[in-house]
Amino acid sequence: NTTVGFVRFNDEGEIEYIFVNPIFRKNGLAKKMLKLVKNKTKKKIVFQKPISPLGSKLMKSIDKL
Repeated sequence: NTTVGFVRFNDEGEIEYIFVNPIFRKNGLAKKMLKLVKNKTKKKIVFQKPISPLGSKLMKSIDKL
């Protein structure tokens, strides 16, 4: 048993934490989880400030989309 990934969010659509196991990265799992959050909250997704260097790198790549 292993965790593939998870996302923690609040009712306002703020993403508090998102994680994808390194073995399963680059398969679109984070995007799928973000779509689930958006569908569940019916709100625009807002990211809280990243707490890790990898999170900061992800935010820069999202800004380019």
